[in-house]
Amino acid sequence: MHALLFPIGSYGDVHPYVGLGLALKSRGHRVTVFSCPYFAELFERTGLDFEPFGTVAQYETTTADPKLWHPRKSFEAVWKGGVEPNFEQQFETIRERYLPGETVVLSSCLGVGARIAQEVLGVPLVTVQLQPVVFWSDFESPRYAGMLGGPRWLRRFQFWIGERFVIDPVVRPSVNAFRARHGLEPMNRTVRWWHSTDCNLCLFPEWFGPRQPDWPTSVEYAGFPLWDESAIEEPDTEVVRYLEGGEPPVVFTAGSANRQAAAFFRAAVDACDRLGRRGLLLTKFPEQLPPDLPDGVGHFSYVPFAHVFDRVAAVVHHGGIGTTAQCLRAGVPQLIMPM
Repeated sequence: MHALLFPIGSYGDVHPYVGLGLALKSRGHRVTVFSCPYFAELFERTGLDFEPFGTVAQYETTTADPKLWHPRKSFEAVWKGGVEPNFEQQFETIRERYLPGETVVLSSCLGVGARIAQEVLGVPLVTVQLQPVVFWSDFESPRYAGMLGGPRWLRRFQFWIGERFVIDPVVRPSVNAFRARHGLEPMNRTVRWWHSTDCNLCLFPEWFGPRQPDWPTSVEYAGFPLWDESAIEEPDTEVVRYLEGGEPPVVFTAGSANRQAAAFFRAAVDACDRLGRRGLLLTKFPEQLPPDLPDGVGHFSYVPFAHVFDRVAAVVHHGGIGTTAQCLRAGVPQLIMPM
């Protein structure tokens, strides 16, 4: 079987697909990953076959957009920056490589080109769900910024408002225009449509996101993949020296793609000072750090979490599913600051 993988997003979205691809390859399947060239070096180091999909400029522009971290504008920023420019390319890529009975596609629910390929070409599609929040439910519901909670009818109404006025106006114009060119009827309910009718693979355990009565029927659980770059690189000597240089630090990370976290890191340094604790700041964008870090607060661009979380006092982070899972694996206290 030839598995075509389409990770969309940041390192936190890409790492699970690396783990998935390596697992498929170890079982004798052929695997090709189509992803942003920003991650080309990562895939080369893992030995997975890689083909560029989208551009580095798209990734850089999207991650630099302050709207990416806005509670109501983030979806449009992701869609316009990283999904809409590429979903037709995704469809054509799948059509060129699809061999009936020999090909399966794995993509997120943002892989709308793959979803349309499923409808038009009959391609077997696995929608890879990294976190339970992608399943809207009237029962045990995800909580979004501005939501009131309340009885089931009120939650249902709030989800309808979000889909009708936030998601559908962004998604439907371009998607329905493309669907029409392929003889498909308009799509009316984005959040119900973009899940595969073949299989939704949950890369989290059922205790973390219990199945709800109104979820898609085609749901399978695989648990947290827990793959990070500790599998392909040795611990950094400078990081080891820092960890061994005093009491276990508190780790602060705002996500691998976050360039808007200056206030978060200022608060982190202030918290370390007030508590008299060592801190470890992780970000690839050092321009958002305070100019002069005090003694006892260190900065590193990237550290595989499996190398350090067993040796720290606590982790303060943005709620990314990979970071959350690694904290749970290590049994380290975590404070989530949703962004």
